[in-house]
Amino acid sequence: MARVKRGNVARKRRNKILRLARGFRGGNGKLFRTANQRVMKALCNAYRDRRRRKRDFRRLWIARINAAARINGLSYSRLMGGLKKADVRINRKMLSQIAILDPSSFESVVGAVKA
Repeated sequence: MARVKRGNVARKRRNKILRLARGFRGGNGKLFRTANQRVMKALCNAYRDRRRRKRDFRRLWIARINAAARINGLSYSRLMGGLKKADVRINRKMLSQIAILDPSSFESVVGAVKA
């Protein structure tokens, strides 16, 4: 059996990991073994948090809409139920933006729900 020298392949693999670990603190960015562990963990976290980000933003929009709705004398659930009945098709992201940037428009939306 011939001897296999994999210097080129092994170095490329290690450098790929170390490139991904650039900016990590201490040995986590310099030493291959620890860098490999940190990179695998970071990639898992990134995958998970791409999904979590969507949930977090939705929760933020709902909290903002709820606060603005209560200022106008309505709860969040009554507001959303009323919007469905009034056939007002506006998503939570846009509704929260309106609540923050243009409270008078939000009042008119609430008025449409109350009517």
